Amino acid sequence: MVNFVATDMTPKTPSQSLTINTEVVLPNDTNHVGNLFGGKLMQWVDITAAIAAQRHCGRVVVTAAINHVSFDHPIKQNSVVTLEAKVSRAFSSSMEIYVDVYVENPATGAKTKCNEAILTFVAIDQNGSPLPVPALVPETELEQKRFEGALRRRQLSLIIAGRMKAQDATELKALFEK
Repeated sequence: MVNFVATDMTPKTPSQSLTINTEVVLPNDTNHVGNLFGGKLMQWVDITAAIAAQRHCGRVVVTAAINHVSFDHPIKQNSVVTLEAKVSRAFSSSMEIYVDVYVENPATGAKTKCNEAILTFVAIDQNGSPLPVPALVPETELEQKRFEGALRRRQLSLIIAGRMKAQDATELKALFEK
């Protein structure tokens, strides 16, 4: 049984949730042309993002949505892949997690960004009910950009799901800009 304890609701920074996962692309991870399966990458992304979300809120978390994933460049067998995840915004009980995926050049150690993903996680109690999560305070320019973008992505998601009207999103945006 998972132990559910009260968590500190003090606002946190994205760097406090930073999670880095490094994997090697093995033959069983690849398709017939020697590229990493997209599904395998998604498994690594989901695990890395879940750890970042849990670090932010100190709670059990579940994946609520995969908001975006890009497969910009194929990842070849034997590649060293590094996934870096951080919370980009916290809402009442959900968190958006941004994951950057890099391939490392074994000769130079240089990392090249090849993919990215954005996921939403929800903190839950032992009955599966949502729990509040700490606020997020972005520190860098990139973190601020992702923080602001997260609100727009969430509003669009709610509009598409029929849970928010476009007019309400515009009014909500105006409130956040004051």
